[in-house]
Amino acid sequence: MDEIRVALVGYQFMGRAHSNAYRQVSFYFPELQVRPVMRVLVGRQRKLCDQMAARFGWEETEYSIEAVAARDDIDLIDITAPNNVHAQLAIKAAKAGKHVFCEKPLATSLEDAKKARDAVQKAGVINTVCHNYRRAPAVALVHKMVENEDLGEIYHWRALYLQDWAMDPAVPLMWRFQKRVAGSGSLGDLMAHSVDLALWLVGDISRVSCTMKTWVKQRPKASAVDGGLGGAAAAGAMGRVDVDDGVVALAEFRSGALGTFEATRFAAGHKNYNWFEINGSKGSVIFNLERMNELYYCSGTDPADRSGFRLIQASDPVHPYMGLPGGGPRYWPTAHIIGYEHTFINTVADILQAIAEGGPSPEPTFASGCRTQAVLHACEQATKEGAWVRVPKV
Repeated sequence: MDEIRVALVGYQFMGRAHSNAYRQVSFYFPELQVRPVMRVLVGRQRKLCDQMAARFGWEETEYSIEAVAARDDIDLIDITAPNNVHAQLAIKAAKAGKHVFCEKPLATSLEDAKKARDAVQKAGVINTVCHNYRRAPAVALVHKMVENEDLGEIYHWRALYLQDWAMDPAVPLMWRFQKRVAGSGSLGDLMAHSVDLALWLVGDISRVSCTMKTWVKQRPKASAVDGGLGGAAAAGAMGRVDVDDGVVALAEFRSGALGTFEATRFAAGHKNYNWFEINGSKGSVIFNLERMNELYYCSGTDPADRSGFRLIQASDPVHPYMGLPGGGPRYWPTAHIIGYEHTFINTVADILQAIAEGGPSPEPTFASGCRTQAVLHACEQATKEGAWVRVPKV
């Protein structure tokens, strides 16, 4: 079996999720033609980088992306560092001829997203943006239903992504609250996922109207870097929050469908409520990440005396990602549910197989990441102008 030698940039929240996926993917996807070799973990803080490499089984550590990109023993560079370096690291990797796997968002601006897209296309390398929720089996089943026209003509898309971790004003001023690093707040952190799913399931968005709000405008400065959701240590001085806490957007799709989006870090009681509903001429579906193995489906062809939503347990071998090629369950028996980490395992499996086969790149590619960034860009413009804004074509 051939090997794909991986360098991972970043070791915090997403770095842990990606590391776990590389550790487990060969076991759950025995049909893969390649296996990952966890060659090197890359980070700026040497002590933390060394500790995480030892914890997750990376063979060695490095502290420079340039040094890693120049190595002949690296095939894939995986980027989980903070948002503001995604594009520049991806470009460096592509120019070095490495395949690139990048956490979302692809960039903090549309201009940088296009530069990253152009770089991977020019280099001819496999490229993927990590929107892992596409690879929850229930969501992949929705895509299959849409492709089969089981929902008919799509009329409505509505999405909520609700969290509450930032409501406490004592939560420190980590990078997620700083525009120069994060690019935006709940818009790019949360709503980006909803936009990616909307583009994948319903199609391109033509124009948007949007408004954003920041409720806690100052926070204690963080004395330590932390990629998590609230674990940074706080010092005495206060710093300014210059990203959004919450966002609401309206959208018109090119197909004629209407869409609504809401994302916030200020919804008490909601920990990771990533929810969407699609209504079509033949039926409707509802998905909620907090119950990620379940899909609610309403068929317009049901008899009147039994019409309404039914529960589909998307955990059977017949569902996407759940069955082995020869039959039987990939993970566990039906209704023995899988979790968040398995969406990353499924994603890594698709990337490794694409590299083994020489392409095409798994969706969402960097080109698709640009489409998402174009919608986010239009939302920012619509907020500034207080008017509907057309989404740039990319």
